[in-house]
Amino acid sequence: MFREMGFTDATLLDEVSSTAEAYFRTALADASYRAWLMENEDGVVVGGGGLLIAAWPGFPGERQSRRAWILNMYTEPAYRRQGIARRLVETMIEWCRAEGFRAVGLHASQQGRPLYESLGFRPTNEMRLRF
Repeated sequence: MFREMGFTDATLLDEVSSTAEAYFRTALADASYRAWLMENEDGVVVGGGGLLIAAWPGFPGERQSRRAWILNMYTEPAYRRQGIARRLVETMIEWCRAEGFRAVGLHASQQGRPLYESLGFRPTNEMRLRF
């Protein structure tokens, strides 16, 4: 996913892999990360995405002290433009609704932005300072 987004530094990608592996071990076990996968007719995974559920203090319009973010969306190149990512995101949105969330966020790549906008996602006022 990151390679296709333009990150080509092998050292940086290795660091991300190492950090992610440690994170997923814990987050999958404690259910603070949930994942959905799509398989082809042969049972091979061709797409997937995840949902991060994080503790968060209450804020206006939210009923609970958690937030949800969609992340790690990816579809194998040969399976793109077939509705796989759309089905994954719709499934995650429905899961969030059923869990009582009033919103779900994400950070969109240029390639993913049209899909997310078509599902009703809109830009927010988030800002970031990098060190």
